[in-house]
Amino acid sequence: MPPRPGVRGACRDASAAVAQPPLSRRTWLRRLSLSAMVIAGLPACDFRTPPALKIGLNSWVGYDPLVLARERQRLDVRRVKVIELASVSETLRHLHNGLLEGAALTLDETLRQVEQGEDLRIVEFLSTSHGADVVLASPSIERPTQLRGQRIAVESSTVGALMLHRLLQSAGLTLSDVLVVPLESSQHLAALRDGRVTVAVSHEPLARHMRAAGFWPMFDSRQMPGEIIDVLVVRAATLNQRPEQVQALVAGWQRGLQEFQADPAKAAELLAPGVALSEADYQATLSGLRFYTPGESLGLLGGRGPAETLQAGKLVETLRGLRLLHHVPVWDHLLAPAPALQVSRSAMGGAP
Repeated sequence: MPPRPGVRGACRDASAAVAQPPLSRRTWLRRLSLSAMVIAGLPACDFRTPPALKIGLNSWVGYDPLVLARERQRLDVRRVKVIELASVSETLRHLHNGLLEGAALTLDETLRQVEQGEDLRIVEFLSTSHGADVVLASPSIERPTQLRGQRIAVESSTVGALMLHRLLQSAGLTLSDVLVVPLESSQHLAALRDGRVTVAVSHEPLARHMRAAGFWPMFDSRQMPGEIIDVLVVRAATLNQRPEQVQALVAGWQRGLQEFQADPAKAAELLAPGVALSEADYQATLSGLRFYTPGESLGLLGGRGPAETLQAGKLVETLRGLRLLHHVPVWDHLLAPAPALQVSRSAMGGAP
């Protein structure tokens, strides 16, 4: 709730009264007593402001509306700080070490983190991958059936394991037929170039650099529709203790997405240099994504859950088969529609 008129001035005046140097001990005591009376009559004047929420994300085009919101000042930076990290592995390390209050993650990774003990809540559905997650291969490998015995770079993430599983399925192979080389996605291009690996499980915009270097897309997320979904998560304690800041995060994402989609060329002009892409290449990467509208996201958050309206049921089954997940998620516990609902009401002029 915003302060009532005059409160901010009263707080300033009260603090000034306390700071005045006394002319005598009696005068000092009288002024101190008066100051205490004034302060006691004020509605809780707190000169401290809570720190901004720290939200981590890696260089994935599906998260860029949040970066755009920050750069265009559509995000309240007093309440939310967007931190760009080199990889999803680094994001997860920061999250585990308590350096972040939230993150942009894939749904599969979120489910795994929750099962491993991270008390997270999904506050927004962001996008779904439709070709933007890609497996790149050396020209010496002409088809997936030639993967047997090859060294494949895969980031130590759930989505990496999921992509590799689907790739091997398409080739009629199993994990024992290949040699997995754990590498963060930012290191894949160098590993391909120097021959340490012949295949890399990657994503845009990093995949575009690999294509430019002569490596070809063998497999992508169009062959596994609805299985790679991006979400925005916060810690349960953060949601309970700092709900207004979480609302600011959701509102910032939605404003960024609106501007991102209203003028993709302008967004590319601002964001493409940060990922070393031309504006045309940056816009081309967006064809591999579909962003959820705020209404679609709210429907997923407040409805029966993604298991019944997306491919999340199939995703959970696959993750359990890979032993990356052992239990069916409790969606009612995981989904938190309140911040998005509050943002929606505020946008329509409803109750704050």
